[in-house]
Amino acid sequence: MEPQIVAIGGGGFSDGSENLALENFILGLANKPRPRVCFVPTASGDSEQYLLKFYASFAKLPAKATHLPLFRLAVTDLRSFLLSQDIVYVGGGNTRNMLVLWHEWGLDVILREAWERGTILCGISAGSICWFEEGLSDSVVAGELRPLICLGFLQGSN
Repeated sequence: MEPQIVAIGGGGFSDGSENLALENFILGLANKPRPRVCFVPTASGDSEQYLLKFYASFAKLPAKATHLPLFRLAVTDLRSFLLSQDIVYVGGGNTRNMLVLWHEWGLDVILREAWERGTILCGISAGSICWFEEGLSDSVVAGELRPLICLGFLQGSN
């Protein structure tokens, strides 16, 4: 399977809408009856409200939902856990902080390996910007959009 990334500019489960068309589209890319979807809420500081929205939305969909918190880590083998997922869905928030934490935990390397093995990567806001060589983010200087070097899985800027 060709590596896939779905970079979402807005909408989706996080906006509180009952319209789950984006999520259904992403699930369909996995081509499985109940794909494993892991939500990574690092950019929001593992926000409990964000997690509740994720689980409430994905409970309505044909998916096996889980999440990976880095602030209250409950997974002992990050690599095995992420490589077992069909879809990794990254939430919005502070892109810069997220990328620093991912690098520290080695998630940048693990996510690239997962993607190259066929795991679908997707995300909204910070979870959209992160996959590109760089992006414009207000997490560099509060209130201003500034360039931020990102993971570089995709060429160009978001």
